[in-house]
Amino acid sequence: MRGTQFAELSAFVAVAEHASFTKAARQLRLSPATISLTVRALEERLGVRLLNRTTRSVAPTEAGERLLALLRPVLDDFDAAVESVNAFRDKPAGRLRLTVPPPVAHYVLAPLLARFLAQYPDIRLDISVDSAMVDIVAGRYDAGIRVGQHVARDMIAARITDDLRFVAVASPDYFARHAPPRVPKDLEAHNCIRLQWAAGQFLRWEFSVEGKLLEVDVDGSVMMNDLDLAIRAAVDGIGILYVRAEYVAPMLGDGRLVATLDQWMPPPSDGFFLYYPSRRQNPAALQALIDFLRKNLKKDAGAKP
Repeated sequence: MRGTQFAELSAFVAVAEHASFTKAARQLRLSPATISLTVRALEERLGVRLLNRTTRSVAPTEAGERLLALLRPVLDDFDAAVESVNAFRDKPAGRLRLTVPPPVAHYVLAPLLARFLAQYPDIRLDISVDSAMVDIVAGRYDAGIRVGQHVARDMIAARITDDLRFVAVASPDYFARHAPPRVPKDLEAHNCIRLQWAAGQFLRWEFSVEGKLLEVDVDGSVMMNDLDLAIRAAVDGIGILYVRAEYVAPMLGDGRLVATLDQWMPPPSDGFFLYYPSRRQNPAALQALIDFLRKNLKKDAGAKP
């Protein structure tokens, strides 16, 4: 429907329902003269009189009554559609489409999903787990979660965790069979589980030596591009794994894994960010998710992005 036609029909409905040009003008926040001219333009375009006017009253003609009866449900549906959109602005509701890499899905989001959905029952989460760097605009996602250094510069990024740290871990059984390394160079004599990312790149094993980062060239009997499998290999005693501490926190907590070389680990850096394409008119559901993740993942819950 063209804008002019909609304005004419809205003016006609308001006058017919209020039986007054003045009251219709007040509802639409226009002058009575403008309302009168708008309705007259509609009558001229349709070639039929829609309202009978006297100095004391206004009433629909037979043609006007028929048009009014047909327009009322249409305008009611229009108002309902607008109100349904307003709900996205005013309260956390509706569907959120997210793209996240597997480690974030398994070790960051999974433990929190039940609590989030219980707190916001009107939100529907559509989560796509993908290791690739997805274009969230082209893919029509509302947001993504990545380590900060992997977030494109044209995105709006909200920090949801503190800086991340790395740990070197192995099972108690492995260290019962092999003496734990005392310095990073000792890793050259150990079976190391290596994580391989896209394009054949391996996760670098970096340590802080005299204030400088030192990369140790490790080797081992297994290399893999799946974090779950790598953690399982470490728990099963195959070797030492170098990984972000957040991913193995449950295993460190219950003793299935133990850390080594703690004093040589590099300082924490970066962190997870939830990112999205625009600051304008973000749905309340997205802001609710950001606030929830910050509260539950950041040690300093009051920190700002």
